[in-house]
Amino acid sequence: MCHRSEVHSLLLYQPAMVDTVAGATDYRGQPASRTATGGWKPSVFVMAMEIAERFAYKGVAANLITYLTGPLGQPMVRAAASIDAWKGVSQMLPLPLACVADAWLGRYRAIVLASLIFVVSMGALSLSSALPALRGGHVAIFYVALYLVALGEGAHKPCAQAFAADQFDEKDPEESVARSSFFNWWYFGMCAGTAVTTMVSSYVQDNVGWGLGFGIPCIVIVASLALFLLGTRSYRFYTTMAASPFSRVGKALLALIQSWAPNRHTSPCIAASRKLGDGDEDNAVAVEEVKSVLRLLPIWASCIIYAIIFSQTSTFFTKQAATLDRRIGARFKVPPAALQTFISVSIVVFIPVYDRLFVPLARRHTGRPTGITMLQRVGAGLALSLVAVALSALVEMKRLRVATEAGLVNTPKAHLPMTLWWMVPQYVLIGVADVFAMIGLQEFFYDQVPDAVRSLGLALFLSIFGVGHLLSSFLISVIDKTTARSGTSWFSNNLNRAHLDYFYWLLTGLCAVELVAFVLFSRVYAYKRKSGSDGGNGDLV
Repeated sequence: MCHRSEVHSLLLYQPAMVDTVAGATDYRGQPASRTATGGWKPSVFVMAMEIAERFAYKGVAANLITYLTGPLGQPMVRAAASIDAWKGVSQMLPLPLACVADAWLGRYRAIVLASLIFVVSMGALSLSSALPALRGGHVAIFYVALYLVALGEGAHKPCAQAFAADQFDEKDPEESVARSSFFNWWYFGMCAGTAVTTMVSSYVQDNVGWGLGFGIPCIVIVASLALFLLGTRSYRFYTTMAASPFSRVGKALLALIQSWAPNRHTSPCIAASRKLGDGDEDNAVAVEEVKSVLRLLPIWASCIIYAIIFSQTSTFFTKQAATLDRRIGARFKVPPAALQTFISVSIVVFIPVYDRLFVPLARRHTGRPTGITMLQRVGAGLALSLVAVALSALVEMKRLRVATEAGLVNTPKAHLPMTLWWMVPQYVLIGVADVFAMIGLQEFFYDQVPDAVRSLGLALFLSIFGVGHLLSSFLISVIDKTTARSGTSWFSNNLNRAHLDYFYWLLTGLCAVELVAFVLFSRVYAYKRKSGSDGGNGDLV
């Protein structure tokens, strides 16, 4: 009888073990059930949080050039450089904050904390814009709130996407394919939120008031945080007993550096493992983790110019749009920043085309579940961004010619007899380029880093844009000082006398060099091997 009872208990227990996800727990700390947790349903809760974050961040960033050159009265070149510096900081902060999240807070708590920071910062921005009489205090509150937004962005960005992707088990064939599709739909939702906030916030800010324009995203964040918390019971939580990413990566990196000096005949990886402690398997794993991260750096570096091109969409593109005829019908005038909506709309339209048409067609020819490799996808995006910035230069040449022919060169505030639709193709091309490059890079940096530091991998992806924005700020400042000496700056406050076309041609040349470097690096890159995978390489041909 005892034996039969034990067998009965074992039979009851066995399905439960099969139904759990290895390494994952539910909100109570128990092994996560595959049927009760994870999958598309909980990832949608996190996606809603991401859409709200886009609503908050883009509600500030999209029209910031107008606020700085308008109510704050800054020159265009200073405003553009300030925006790029702020964006650079907001995109670089994920690197240290992702380590903090992975090591101590956890991704779930980091998302909640970031949301609270967004609520405080957006409230402060709304307050600062409502106190124009207190000029000094108004500006101080504004900049403190602005960099609090950067802090919230830095804490939220890598953790939210990694936490949502954690809801899919990569070791399960079905969920692994779903996760690749998830990255497409994640960006779809993010861009849908961006499209709405760019149109709504910029219209409210230009036509109603900046206080309400900054206040609406604050309300959206509060509502989405409540929705995110409602999904807590269905989330999967991954925990690791390893040391923090900072200590693991730091110790292993130091050991790798030291290993080159004493004995050049010994493999650096072996020497590093000895320095960390002979026979310590965890230390050897840490060294391999560092090596896997270092292998990503050539790909990382060869995407910086793409990030610089992307940074122009919310600064110079917006100022150019302000000089055009933006009337639709008799009464409605499109806000300059609202043209950025075309980037998001093109992404929202093209992602289903990519996911449902392009991938199945490519799969027939390549035999790959995802159609093409991650690096092939990124390379296609870089090529499209080159076409987009070259087109931007041609459109700017056309705009300057119209200003000259209309006799409006010395009338910078006049609207040129040139419709806004001339600028739409460059926005659309950048949007389509993002479907390839941006999403491809997100998946690549999530997939190719060690499992324990996935937030760090996505932070490394974001740092591409952080460095790109900072370099854009530096490049603009240097070019402005250099060209101003010989007469008119390329970035003159009078855009009809400026030469943004020269700047765009410079970026076109740099992007061509970048694309060649990317192809060379991708051809020798070897993807991280997985169980049941044959590895493969990153060849673009």
